[in-house]
Amino acid sequence: MLSTESVWSRADSDQRDEISAHLYNIVIGLTLLWGFAANYFIVQSLDPTWVMSLGMWPLMIGYIVCAFAGTYIYTSSDSAMVSFLGYNLVVIPIGVILTPLIYAFDPLIIQKAMLATGAVTSTMMLLSSTYPAFFLSIGRTLFVALIILIIVQVGMMFMGVHEPTWVDWIATGIFSGYIGYDWARANALPKTLDNAVDSAASLYIDIINLFIRLLSIMSKR
Repeated sequence: MLSTESVWSRADSDQRDEISAHLYNIVIGLTLLWGFAANYFIVQSLDPTWVMSLGMWPLMIGYIVCAFAGTYIYTSSDSAMVSFLGYNLVVIPIGVILTPLIYAFDPLIIQKAMLATGAVTSTMMLLSSTYPAFFLSIGRTLFVALIILIIVQVGMMFMGVHEPTWVDWIATGIFSGYIGYDWARANALPKTLDNAVDSAASLYIDIINLFIRLLSIMSKR
């Protein structure tokens, strides 16, 4: 996916555009809720059989195109409304991809994974608010760990090896760390509506990945 560093490197803003820290965090929360609600509606509305009939490659290509376009839009825009459009271009295709995945699991496992995701997310945000300096310092470590994880996963895929549970646990740790890291970075930015939407987009990706990994772990028990 395109780099989002252009978002996190923002240091200056027109003070007239800034909002209170409280409102800033509320906008992040509401933007996240919109994304999760959209995913829920998509999963409930689409027929997973129809989604799978589209074929894996068309689905993946469509997802990648939308994700790249959405990321480019929200990272390059300084308008909250335009950034929100880019955010939805990331959210909607993920909902489509999630549809056949979700229907493959028992509803009780899905519920448990959602509750666990909420608990981990809340905990990491609280820790990040308490120890922002620590979380801001672990970005490079998380990035290297993620790259190594991707290489291991690709290697297993080409060798036809089924991913063991420990891979899911490592991924869970990485994305949990990213939630804290991105929350710390979000609160270090100038408090504008556009930055709130852009920060929510990055946090959304972290949380969705965490949910998928927890779902995988719980289903293997």
